[in-house]
Amino acid sequence: MITIAAGIAILGVLVFIHELGHFCVAKFCGVKVLKFSLGFGPRLVSRQYGETEYMICAIPLGGYVQMLGEGGGDQGEDSELDPAEDHRSFAKQPVSRRMAIVAAGPIMNLILPFLILPLSYMIGVNLPAFLEEPPCVGYVLPESEAADSGFRNGDCIVKIGGTDVLRWTDTGPALVNSAGESVVFTLDRDGSRTELVLDADNGSLEGLQAIGLLPLQDAVIGGLAPKMPAIEAGLEEGDRILSIGGREILSWYELKDAIQVVGGNPTIFLIKRGEELLSLELVPRKVEDRDDFLVGIAPQEVVVFKRFQFWDAIKAGADRTVSLIELTLVFIQKLFSGHVSTDNIGGPITVVQIAGQAAQTDVSSILSILAFLSIQLGILNLLPIPILDGGHLFFYFFEVVFRRPMSLRAREWAQQVGLILLIMLMVLAFYNDIVRMIGS
Repeated sequence: MITIAAGIAILGVLVFIHELGHFCVAKFCGVKVLKFSLGFGPRLVSRQYGETEYMICAIPLGGYVQMLGEGGGDQGEDSELDPAEDHRSFAKQPVSRRMAIVAAGPIMNLILPFLILPLSYMIGVNLPAFLEEPPCVGYVLPESEAADSGFRNGDCIVKIGGTDVLRWTDTGPALVNSAGESVVFTLDRDGSRTELVLDADNGSLEGLQAIGLLPLQDAVIGGLAPKMPAIEAGLEEGDRILSIGGREILSWYELKDAIQVVGGNPTIFLIKRGEELLSLELVPRKVEDRDDFLVGIAPQEVVVFKRFQFWDAIKAGADRTVSLIELTLVFIQKLFSGHVSTDNIGGPITVVQIAGQAAQTDVSSILSILAFLSIQLGILNLLPIPILDGGHLFFYFFEVVFRRPMSLRAREWAQQVGLILLIMLMVLAFYNDIVRMIGS
């Protein structure tokens, strides 16, 4: 419940910023704003200040700004306006002003990350230590795409599709650029260069881990579940597991298979605690709704806390924002070209989950997720789909080029098509959300 509430709150911030863009530019242009609403449907809270009614409505999946001469009601586009206020109607504004008002919402969403990401970097961020290290493979998942392609533990990735990669953080953008194509990996293997190829039909869009390449993760315990075999046997956080039932353990990823092999039988865990070697006996246990055996341990995550000075934070925030915008545009291009599966589309449920999980961590994580989602919202609204802001901008571009508005019939037809497309997109997004929930 906390996750849902926090997610809705963050979504509300994004919608508020978007609608604030429309509102401020409309006011600047002298247009009368009738309503400023967060959400749709029945009013929950409503207050009139000046000439504008401010509302919070029951369905928190968007919002709107209604201007004079726009939409329904007694001051909508089908109503006869007071001649004294006719000049303040949105429809009577020059096309340049109408374009500015409509574009202001998504532009505000794209500007927001430039403001909040530097703040995140100044506050300080906890980053997994391996992200700043060279992308050397600690473990290749058996029967994965990477294993089938010939990757080995210890391979260090030098290039992905011709793009140099120096750190793990470089691999994500390089993989997105290669989505839908055969990906050529240039590796440093035992001091010599070699190349491996992943077929075009691969899951690299979701990162190296999705294809079976994992960073080095020592078998060191970072957390213990209560009332589980590990804590009952006396294991402690910081213990390094050296072997299980006589089988040598070199990385965390080998633990699961080793535990399944011994099953529910008593087995010896050889661990190193400081400078001391200990042998502890425990019995793995099956838990409800799980087919595998568990002992109740979690890995130790090595993180690096980085705090940036003012100008460094500005640069890092701007670079990160530009990178996220570029990645989003590449993703959309590859989605429409068929190189990326529609399974990657997420809907409101996914957005609320992501936002809600971030809201329960720290301020920097909240700001980072807020920036990421704001970019998605801004770019989505700029797509030339009628109903969306981008669709309205398309109509205005038509008016600028042909020096006349598009006919009412053509606009109505386009909006009906746009509405159908939007409904189809929402249905697909909700379907993907539900499939992910069931799968998890």
